[in-house]
Amino acid sequence: MMDASQKQDLRFSRLLKLPMYLWSIVFVFVALLYVIGLSFLSRGEIMGVTGEVTLGNYARLASPNYVKVLLQSLKLAALTTAICIVVGYPFGYLMARLSPVARSVVMLLIIVPFWTNALIRIYGWRILLMSNGPINTLLMNLGLIHEPLKLLYTDGAVLLGMVYACLLYTSDAADELDGV
Repeated sequence: MMDASQKQDLRFSRLLKLPMYLWSIVFVFVALLYVIGLSFLSRGEIMGVTGEVTLGNYARLASPNYVKVLLQSLKLAALTTAICIVVGYPFGYLMARLSPVARSVVMLLIIVPFWTNALIRIYGWRILLMSNGPINTLLMNLGLIHEPLKLLYTDGAVLLGMVYACLLYTSDAADELDGV
């Protein structure tokens, strides 16, 4: 049973979360409803859509091209999720076991790169994965390969980018679960 102080803390916590809930409703759910509404309209020449309601857009989803893209996207999502769980949860668990000072240092080392714009970070990965980038240059100088590998614009590069973008949130979730 909660006492008056705990109830007041709970009300205050909910009040602090209210702007985020409102933000989510306005900019996520309203936008989602708008896109769903547009999906029922036919394409137009000038404005992009016409006022004519149709199910033709959904009928096109059964075409082989759309099915192939959907299956590739689901495969990428499943692989990204699996890798993030396998790497992120143990890392988050170990972070939760660190002393508060060590945890702060490790968290700082993880978060600092995210202060940089995502576009700049992705461009950094692009430089690393280019055919004349540092990875291929190192492998060629070590004699492990004789010509540059195609690392950029591959499924592996996309998977690497997705894991890199999502991994922080997985380890943070594990850290939060440990506190429960």
